[in-house]
Amino acid sequence: MEKKQGFFSSLKEDVIRGLSPSRSRSNSLARTGSPMSGLLRRKKTSNQYYAGGGGYVAQPEPLIARSGSLRPVGEALAPLMEGPDPDGVEIGDSKRVGPGIGQWVKGQLSRNPSVTASYKRSDLRLLLGVMAAPLAPVHVNCNDPLPHLSIKDTPIETSSAQYILQQYTAASGGQKLQNSIRNAYAMGKLKMVACEYETATRTVKNRNGSKGAESGGFVLWQMNPDMWYVELAVGGSKVRAGCNGKLVWRHTPWLGSHTAKGPVRPLRRALQGLDPRTTASMFADARCIGEKNVNGEDCFILKLCTDPQTLKARSEGPAEIIRHVLFGYFSQKTGLLVHIEDSHLTRIQSNGGDAVYWETTIDSYLDDYRPVEGIMIAHSGRSVVTLFRFGEVAMSHTKTKMEEAWTIEEVAFNVPGLSLDCFIPPGDLKSGSIGETCELPQDEKGKTGIVLAAQRAKLAAASNTIWQMEV
Repeated sequence: MEKKQGFFSSLKEDVIRGLSPSRSRSNSLARTGSPMSGLLRRKKTSNQYYAGGGGYVAQPEPLIARSGSLRPVGEALAPLMEGPDPDGVEIGDSKRVGPGIGQWVKGQLSRNPSVTASYKRSDLRLLLGVMAAPLAPVHVNCNDPLPHLSIKDTPIETSSAQYILQQYTAASGGQKLQNSIRNAYAMGKLKMVACEYETATRTVKNRNGSKGAESGGFVLWQMNPDMWYVELAVGGSKVRAGCNGKLVWRHTPWLGSHTAKGPVRPLRRALQGLDPRTTASMFADARCIGEKNVNGEDCFILKLCTDPQTLKARSEGPAEIIRHVLFGYFSQKTGLLVHIEDSHLTRIQSNGGDAVYWETTIDSYLDDYRPVEGIMIAHSGRSVVTLFRFGEVAMSHTKTKMEEAWTIEEVAFNVPGLSLDCFIPPGDLKSGSIGETCELPQDEKGKTGIVLAAQRAKLAAASNTIWQMEV
């Protein structure tokens, strides 16, 4: 009897058959065949492996380090529909061509009668916009060696940080083993929920708790140098982001494909216990500022401040990023990274009015470290995101709190067949870039409309297109 497979079983099968950026981006540059389409795919008739344009070769089983199983299970993952399709109707578990948006709305309401479809979509947009694919504060070059431990003529804060990073590198598997990794793949599942909203006069909490969380999964590919691609699907919507080493782009259902402001930067999700080499390079210029107990574990604290040039490059129009600080908490017992916190402050100045400030803080706790072919990988964790808005009028602040919990199901290193073509940006990428403030929640009167207007004006001049954003 055929057994119905769940979301992640199907996701695993799609990885086996070749889950690639070229397949998931329907509007990307045309290709006759992507090298990634053959990754991790086995022939049924013989022990052969497809490694791209070069055809089938003997399966290099020892080259793949695994956490979990990559055996085929279930059916292929059907393409996700990114929001209501005016010409679509649900048939079974997938969407097919048919009349009317009414069926989609009816389906959403039937899933949760107490919450309207529009409210859930707005809530999901905020979760995905802020938590799906945030970037690290600064650009790093993993090919650059870590600074040599030096005590002479070096501040104690800097030399201590160098020593802590050397211990972290050793605890994570060692520099030699990490340098042997050319590419990596990770697949996981997660849950997201907006749990609290606070104003100056009241606090509203999500009474459903974990029952109201949106579930989903993600796939992350990385390749040296500075290339990565992530695809995250939650609640029927999908966010994709990537970097080809020269630019960072992202695609969301509400903004389409667009480039990110500022220099090329790593994906923050990779710093959450998945890429120790990039993590060590990220903190190469950090300072040790003290110690703290985190969940019963004594930790050293490393602090990294974003340089003014990078902050300026990431700012746009009336939105100015004032600071972005990253803190890493390294266990004194194991040497591993157990907590990572970053906070950035943005000022939005309207014409003739008071400035509005947004502070975004992400706290991530990393757990369940296990070795994958000698590399220590955190297989679970959780993040707490806080959006704090203040300014304009006294006692008019708002605070939104969101949470995410994740587990890692699969990890593989040195995947054969992964090539540069797998990280090509989508073909429908807009010529204008969008600043980070585009994902900040808007109030009911659109008080931050000055930012939207500036973004629309720039994009209209660049491509004669005005992107309408939900308010």
